Amino acid sequence: MAIMSIWMEVEGQKFEPLASKLTWELVIKPMIGMGSTNDDIVKESEEQLSKVLDIYETRLTESKYLGGDSFTLVDLHHIPNIYHLMNTKAKALFDSRPRVSAWCADILARPAWMKGLEKLQK
Repeated sequence: MAIMSIWMEVEGQKFEPLASKLTWELVIKPMIGMGSTNDDIVKESEEQLSKVLDIYETRLTESKYLGGDSFTLVDLHHIPNIYHLMNTKAKALFDSRPRVSAWCADILARPAWMKGLEKLQK
């Protein structure tokens, strides 16, 4: 439980703020016509997120998921931002790290997530 709690803090304090900035700049702003992407924010967020993903890559050498060998809330909390970023240039940040890339593919293929997406697309 302690490991899961630590990784939930990492997600909330390190990953989510950066991934949300990128999602806003690369996905949401263009979608709703809120002006052009701020390239400075994107560059800074990508640089900082790279450091977080390096830590994830190391962690994923020790376990299948961030919180351990089972899918937990830690992984679940990452899914929305990762889903949106996979269709942007930020995808390269994830793909350049083999374990992070495999982890992303795994969590994005979760049956409950896929079912939710199907319902949204109807």
